[in-house]
Parts: sequence; C-alpha cells; structure tokens
Amino acid sequence: MAFWDAIVRTVIGLILIWLGIEKGGVFIIGEVVGFVLLITAVTTFCPLYLITGIKTKGEETA
Repeated sequence: MAFWDAIVRTVIGLILIWLGIEKGGVFIIGEVVGFVLLITAVTTFCPLYLITGIKTKGEETA
C-alpha cells in the first residue's frame, strides 16, 4: 500500500469515527468502517486489494 493511500484511509477513517461518536444512529456503521480503514492503514495491508489485484505501491527499481 502506498503512503498516500494510507494517509487517505487514515483521514477518512478518522472522519467516519468522529461522525459515529458525535452523531450516533446510522453513523455507527460508518464508525465501524472507519476503524477498519484505520487498521488497514496502520498494517499497510488490505485484503480487498489482494483479492482484486489492485496495487497502489509502485514497483521497486534496483
């Protein structure tokens, strides 16, 4: 996972968590999604990317 991808996941995850805490109700689902986004950003591993074959990190050159 690329650095920019982790940053975007972190920002969106924090926004969703904040909405879930602040607003409640339906936003609780967003809070759960936000925690998943944060976990994938911290671990730099996304199972959905593995299944679909998406790669945001560029190829390393020697």
